[in-house]
Amino acid sequence: MTLLQVRGLTIEDRQGVALVDKLSLTLSAGEILGLVGESGSGKTLSCRAMMRLLPGEGLNIRAGEIRLNDTDLLTLNDKRMTAIRGREIGMIFQNPASHLNPVMTIGQQIAESRRLHFGASRREAQRQAVEWLRQVGIPDPQRRVDNYPHEFSGGMRQRAMIAVALACEPKILIADEPTTALDVTVQMQILRLLCDLRERLGIAIILITHDLGVVAQTCDRIAVMYGGRLCETGEKRQVLAQALHPYTRGLIDCQPASEGGAGRLITLPGQPPVAARFPTGCRFHPRCTHATAQCHDLQPAMQTAEFARSHVAACHHPLRVLSLVISGRENESTF
Repeated sequence: MTLLQVRGLTIEDRQGVALVDKLSLTLSAGEILGLVGESGSGKTLSCRAMMRLLPGEGLNIRAGEIRLNDTDLLTLNDKRMTAIRGREIGMIFQNPASHLNPVMTIGQQIAESRRLHFGASRREAQRQAVEWLRQVGIPDPQRRVDNYPHEFSGGMRQRAMIAVALACEPKILIADEPTTALDVTVQMQILRLLCDLRERLGIAIILITHDLGVVAQTCDRIAVMYGGRLCETGEKRQVLAQALHPYTRGLIDCQPASEGGAGRLITLPGQPPVAARFPTGCRFHPRCTHATAQCHDLQPAMQTAEFARSHVAACHHPLRVLSLVISGRENESTF
């Protein structure tokens, strides 16, 4: 069942530049969708738009729909959106240290959500805060509920932020780079926690990341963004095995091999585009080794793969890319 549907989402800055250009995505109940791309590709901006929390006054949603079940969130007034924000869609921000209130205990921040959205009493909300800390794996939650954010380690602050988001019992959880700045062991613990929460609570998750290794371990589907546009989406294994877009292929090739790797890492040539100077046509064409005059002049439409209807890519020459993938992946990464 489709839970969230984004259609033609366009976000512009003061100069009318489309920082996110006609983005369309779907999210099913209980699904983990990996939203992938380099920094500045529009991943976080798109998800903030789903929450109606665009950063800065100069950004505006110019077009599109964001439908949660049958409700277009872009048509709601502030009061109705406040009721949905947190209760229907929760968000884990990239840096928990800057989004947890430093002068409130962790328990107070969880309890605040329970009191606002469920009308719980102060005592009941505090008891539920302890339970949510237990759900996310905080040791000795009865004692730690009265700690302040600075008394938690980085991994525990991330868990605490997950508890704050889950306390509203949302149907959708947006996790913005939830493992950034954490060591490898803690990263794995957080990813296992998210997967476990999906299994136990049935929530759908949008996982924003630039790490395809994380996507391969946790996600059901992948959506790849570049320069504010969606360039490829499909079932995880299908996309990783038979990428149609050269940017997706480049991201895969850039991943270090898990074993048997030799020589220098492969990199994508050039730099990501600057918003004020987006190229014409396909925004990836200045860095693409397969680009033609058509790519320079015309923005490609989404094309469906013949071998999988759920696998689509915005590329003028997707079959050329696929033939290269199938014929000989000399630098293929292992997932």
